[in-house]
Amino acid sequence: MTSHPLYGTTAVAGVGLRQFKRGAAPLPERSLLVEAILDACAEAGLDPAEVDGFVSYGDDKNEPVRLMPDLGTRRLSYSAAVWGGGGGGIAGAFGVAAAAILSGQASAVIVFRALAEGASGRMSAAVMAHHLNDHLLAAGLVAPAQMCAIRAQRLFEHHGVNPALVEDLVRASYHHGRTNPEAVAYGQDFDIETLRTSRWIAEPFRLYDCSRENDGAGALLLVSAERARDLAKPPVYLLGCAQGAEAGWGDLMENDADDLYATGGFRAVARDLYTQTGLSPADIDCVQLYENFDAQGVMSLIDHGFCTYENAAEVIRFDNLIAQGGALPVNTAGGNLAQGFIHGIGLPIEAVRQLRGESANPVAGARTCLLAGGPGAPTVSSAIFANAVL
Repeated sequence: MTSHPLYGTTAVAGVGLRQFKRGAAPLPERSLLVEAILDACAEAGLDPAEVDGFVSYGDDKNEPVRLMPDLGTRRLSYSAAVWGGGGGGIAGAFGVAAAAILSGQASAVIVFRALAEGASGRMSAAVMAHHLNDHLLAAGLVAPAQMCAIRAQRLFEHHGVNPALVEDLVRASYHHGRTNPEAVAYGQDFDIETLRTSRWIAEPFRLYDCSRENDGAGALLLVSAERARDLAKPPVYLLGCAQGAEAGWGDLMENDADDLYATGGFRAVARDLYTQTGLSPADIDCVQLYENFDAQGVMSLIDHGFCTYENAAEVIRFDNLIAQGGALPVNTAGGNLAQGFIHGIGLPIEAVRQLRGESANPVAGARTCLLAGGPGAPTVSSAIFANAVL
């Protein structure tokens, strides 16, 4: 056991998720979020009026003070957000929330993300505002898919990673989504030819290589580990969290830092996370992996030490990535590709459900789960959760 202050000192006590087809949400965005928060508190058996802190990421537009009347909040003690318009900050939000609790600034913190096209517009606008500077726009790079596509080509052509293995990551996502009643892919058989013949987005990406937005909201209630043990659901402990970027990573990386170009930006973050927790990739029982695009998911797995450029094809195989007997189960609810995409908030919710034994695709004996934020974002983050303090 490590002595790091984050290790096992806070825990998720409740989760809530509301998801709908993009543009089809029956309620305004803030109302969806309020319902998700109420669901998370109801799971935990906590009066929502006791929530006194809120943390989000990715330019969420729901200012916490505006949630107070609907939740009956008695006192707002803490509110914060992780910088950046992409999903890189999703895991970092838990570190921020834990810091608020451990420093005594808040006692019950909601980590959330809400997205409804009718209120916030397309999410790509927020992402583009943070990823695309003037020199990129002048070169004709006007969308995140284009930037990520060029990096994907380098992964395949320069580093020699077989492009076919991304299909196994997609297949595993749809395999899990097929049995998850909350997933957009629920009950559907996925034929890989659907991916191979779908329309081009930015070569090498076709439509089914890409995450596609949903309306909805997700919320997770974080409290101290001691308090979580007195609430209704089994606690899921935060063991560690790391965020940031190493030198050479950022807006100018299209021209600089050659060795970083075909990565997800996690190398330094992953080292910090494993150092914090005293764990290694071999200690991780499953992964909830943010895949804005499937090739970036491959980069993330490499960055976190689950494989290398050279042996990626040995690890990233369909049978190895599924909950039913795989050594590295990934995105066991379907992930951004097949569960649904509310800027990735479904991923930590599945981490919690998996470690409680409530997943639609349970991993036998799972004790730990790694959450990886959005690869390629200017700031990235990762966290490790567990169902016991190891």
